[in-house]
Amino acid sequence: MSSTRYETDYHQWIKETVNQLRERHFHEVDWDNLIEELENMGKSDKRAVLSFLTRLLEHLLKLSYWQVEKEHSGNHWAAEIVNFRAQIQHRLEDSPSLKSELEVMYAKAYPVAVKSVSKLFLLPNDAHISLEQALDEDWFSLEDGY
Repeated sequence: MSSTRYETDYHQWIKETVNQLRERHFHEVDWDNLIEELENMGKSDKRAVLSFLTRLLEHLLKLSYWQVEKEHSGNHWAAEIVNFRAQIQHRLEDSPSLKSELEVMYAKAYPVAVKSVSKLFLLPNDAHISLEQALDEDWFSLEDGY
């Protein structure tokens, strides 16, 4: 029944599973789907940090290197940078073990960010933003002014 409920009414399945766990009715718990859901929750947090990091790097690259658009869009990019950094920080506070995976996530996110912004403008060959710079709340661009 729980397996069927999982497939037909996810919200109800969650409520029933929580209730079964609270009441210690472990024999009634749909363990296979519960385990799958817990695994997916961990993957979801990791994907969220990777996504926020990619978007953060895109906006930092724009703010640092897209001079033609900087006057028009710079304030928007700067605001987005604050938001993305905060979202990453919140996820890391909730799941501190993800901090140890930041370098690997950065290695995945940075090339995607470079490829993305390269569709908008030509990046200089020496363009680079480190993970430390990206996460540093006081660092916005290579120039003083943001």
